[in-house]
Amino acid sequence: MDGALIFAVFLVLMCAALLVAEVFVPSGGFLTVFSIACLAGGITLFFQHSVFTGWVGVGVSVVLVPTSLFFAYKLFPKTKFGKTVTLKPPDRTAGDAIPDTDKLQALVGELGIVKSPLHPIGVCDFSGHRVECVAETGYVDVGATVKVIHSQGTQLTVRVVASP
Repeated sequence: MDGALIFAVFLVLMCAALLVAEVFVPSGGFLTVFSIACLAGGITLFFQHSVFTGWVGVGVSVVLVPTSLFFAYKLFPKTKFGKTVTLKPPDRTAGDAIPDTDKLQALVGELGIVKSPLHPIGVCDFSGHRVECVAETGYVDVGATVKVIHSQGTQLTVRVVASP
């Protein structure tokens, strides 16, 4: 086998490796640029060997590059090593955000504690359920006690009962 042909295979494999590395390394696109340069160089070397070898190289590249990206995005996080290096989503219980409007309507008249400043929108806690609320007027500081005075769709309007 010709040395240039071996180098062309190396460049195509390097292209795939750089694309996979781009998924995990924040390079600002530099790895992608180098990957495209490797692919172009490899295909050029394939075509310099012969036209048939060039088209075989293009075919291999068309299969190899998407397959490596599929591995990086879909299969890698499911591997044992991938599970150890990727972040896990937070555990959430069903209904902890009370997305249903009927549950929000049931909160009218309830008292809650402000968890993030209402400027005028923020988060309040009602019996362990954190809900986004809108202050009736002005700003409300964290720790204030509020009462739900109105529910429209998924928006709760609250009024300050006691300030911290």
